[in-house]
Formats: sequence, structure tokens, C-alpha cells
Amino acid sequence: MRKQKGFTLIELLIVVAIIGIIAAIAIPNLLNAIDRGKQKRTMADMRSIGTSIESYAVDNNFYPKGMANAPAATIGGYVSPIYMKTVPTTDGWQNAWDCDSTANGAQYTITSVAKDAAAGTVTGGTTANFDCDIIFANGQFYQWPQGTQT
Repeated sequence: MRKQKGFTLIELLIVVAIIGIIAAIAIPNLLNAIDRGKQKRTMADMRSIGTSIESYAVDNNFYPKGMANAPAATIGGYVSPIYMKTVPTTDGWQNAWDCDSTANGAQYTITSVAKDAAAGTVTGGTTANFDCDIIFANGQFYQWPQGTQT
């Protein structure tokens, strides 16, 4: 009789169980990292749009006037292609931006409704989860996710 080579059923079940345990630990961390990346992309895009609006204001002595719940295409009409080649139309979660400004062009606000795609309570300062809105106003973040802002 020749000795057979291979894995027993018990050995295979143990390996599958170990892989399942590792996956159960890793998947929530992976999903959290994906959402954190979307947050950071959103904040970078907001900062870029804000910089282009600030450049527009330097040349015109006012921010774009009278925007109310305007999409990114409206901002693009003011800043593209001179101050920014193309304005991103959506945030990291593929939600449209909400852009507002005063009638006299003294202030502007760019808002991302974040992961839940619904406008939430505006408290200002740091927020605790991915559903909280991110707000960029007049060159700085008014409401942002946890962590150091530069």
C-alpha cells in the first residue's frame, strides 16, 4: 500500500475557520478606512474649491453673489477655467455640493451632506461620525470630522 498525501477534512475546516475569523476582524476596519478616505477626499475638494473662490474674490473684491443651494456647476461658472480647471461636481460619497453665498458677496459656504446624504444639524467644530455634514465657509472649515485640521 502506498501512503496517500493530502489534507484531512479537519485540517481544511480549521484553515477556513481561521480565515473567517481574520476576515471578521479586518472587514469593519477596511470599511472604516474607505469612509475615512472619502471624508478626506471631500475635504480636499472643498479646500480646493474654497481656494479658487478666494482667488476670484481677490480679483473681484467679492465672492460669487447670491448663490442659494447652488450645485458645483454654478461655482464652475465663476471660477472655471481661470482659478480652477474643473470644479468637482460631487463629494466623496457622490452627493452634490451645496453652495451658498450672500447677496452682496461678503460670505460663502460649501456644504457636503456626507455619507447619509441628508442635511443634518449644524453645530460647528468637530463631528463624531461619517453622517455629520462637513462645512467650509470663508476659507476655513466650520464643521469637520474628528482629527487635526490644517
